[in-house]
Amino acid sequence: MPRSQNSVASHRRRKKVLQKAKGYWGGRSKVYTIAKGHVEKALTHAYRHRKTKKREFRGLWVARINAAARTNGTTYSKLIAGLDKKSVTINRKVLADLAANHPQAFSEVVRFVTA
Repeated sequence: MPRSQNSVASHRRRKKVLQKAKGYWGGRSKVYTIAKGHVEKALTHAYRHRKTKKREFRGLWVARINAAARTNGTTYSKLIAGLDKKSVTINRKVLADLAANHPQAFSEVVRFVTA
């Protein structure tokens, strides 16, 4: 009995990988065996960096809040401790947005916490 090769599934699988490799340079986007490795590595990086992105944004928010807090005469740690003491539940993302785009509102928050 002759061997069945199932070329329809093979072509679809290869096409899927080459589709993901669009925009890569040279053989990385044209040759299946090369593209397969680069797509796999890219997907690994994408998975890992979805986790890292959350850490990096929190660090950015903390830096923005600290800079704005210091211009208002306090520090980040004192501001966060004051927010906890007054039971104000504003997350760091919103605080950083206030610090960057609405300095007057951020000053009011600082004034409320330090009072």
